[in-house]
Amino acid sequence: MKMKFAVALAATALASQAFAQTKWDLPSAYPASNFHTENLAQFVSDVDKGSGGKLKITLHPNASLFKAPEIKRAVQGNQAQAGEFLMANFQNEWPLWGLDGVPFLATSFADAKRLYDASKPAIEKKLNEQGMTLLYAVPWPPQGLYSRNPVKSQADLKGIKWRAYSPATARIAELVGAQPVTIQQAELSQAMATGVLDSYMSSGSTGYDTKTYEHLKYFYDLQAWLPKNAVVANKKALEALDKPTQDALRKAAAEAETRGWASSEKKTGEYLDLLKKNGMTVEPPSAQLKTDMQKVGEVMLKEWLDKAGPEGKAVVDAYRK
Repeated sequence: MKMKFAVALAATALASQAFAQTKWDLPSAYPASNFHTENLAQFVSDVDKGSGGKLKITLHPNASLFKAPEIKRAVQGNQAQAGEFLMANFQNEWPLWGLDGVPFLATSFADAKRLYDASKPAIEKKLNEQGMTLLYAVPWPPQGLYSRNPVKSQADLKGIKWRAYSPATARIAELVGAQPVTIQQAELSQAMATGVLDSYMSSGSTGYDTKTYEHLKYFYDLQAWLPKNAVVANKKALEALDKPTQDALRKAAAEAETRGWASSEKKTGEYLDLLKKNGMTVEPPSAQLKTDMQKVGEVMLKEWLDKAGPEGKAVVDAYRK
């Protein structure tokens, strides 16, 4: 009898172990309706299905669990097992995080993909050193200029209140003579409504998500750069998963990357159309504004290369081959 009970107990223990469920948190800084977040939601669903329910990831959009600047450190410290962050936000920590925020270095999806491929080995190495693993990365649509008033040249930007959300956008403000104000996306709508800012550079996606058209009336399609969001996992949390679950996670991540790039490119035109439909003037930059901003890009690339040293130069050289 005792033997039967012991066997039954062992079988129960094995069964519960086989069906043990691991729970992860995944914070994001963007609203649930944003295409990055929708892609994350699909990723989470695919992981659930692919792992047979063994890995359950809870998505926390709109900076509800951690604010944008806190997410990377939260994953690093395993406060969240995975997370999404804008790489360019962390340029002060490591210059290569800001490579895709250098204006006019990569201005199309094809160029952005080549830049990503050139920089990916260095990014993976850095994340590994910091106790994290890259799952996937997806670009925002090309960045343009939002403004309360018409902008025909750099001279029109002097002294205006300019949203800075990364070291690169703060530096652009300095170079064009604007006044940088640090505002994360979750606070952007309120900042515009209260007159805290007059202008900022971002994608059509951000403009639509934050209803920028209710406050700022002009968008100049500069196509200045395509910054990327990285989705990362805590290395120890990842390695604690059994191999089939790890494989399911990586498969879902690869699919999310492919899907995300395609979605970003498809939605670029859609977002600009939505801005127009909501009363915003959407137009290409004047020749003078484009020239002025390209000069800003040249200065920033030189500064970036000086900071990034041989590691950065090697990546840019690989991209330009």
